[in-house]
Amino acid sequence: QVHLVESGGGLVQPGGSLRLSCAASGSISRLAGMGWFRQAPGKQREKVATINDGGATNYGDSVKGRFTISRDNSNYTVYLQMNSLKPEDTAVYYCNYWAPSQDVWGQGTQVTVSS
Repeated sequence: QVHLVESGGGLVQPGGSLRLSCAASGSISRLAGMGWFRQAPGKQREKVATINDGGATNYGDSVKGRFTISRDNSNYTVYLQMNSLKPEDTAVYYCNYWAPSQDVWGQGTQVTVSS
């Protein structure tokens, strides 16, 4: 079983930056991909960014050029560097881990962009 612990959310002003972290523990697969999704009130959950076991990344259109996803395989942690934050980035951000026969979600961390 895999357990995810997210951190780094909070309140930031428009134009500011935040870095989210998600640490995976337990029965980690070398074939695992990880990523971040978000859900704003009244909206469907959407992909923010993903990174597969080979390091290939994929971003949602709304965050391209502003957010960067990376991973540290030595400690099974994935990071999301968020720059030039906008009010519309306000949401609960969820970490996701997937591998053969595994699909695990974190509890979510709130990101609020407001002046």
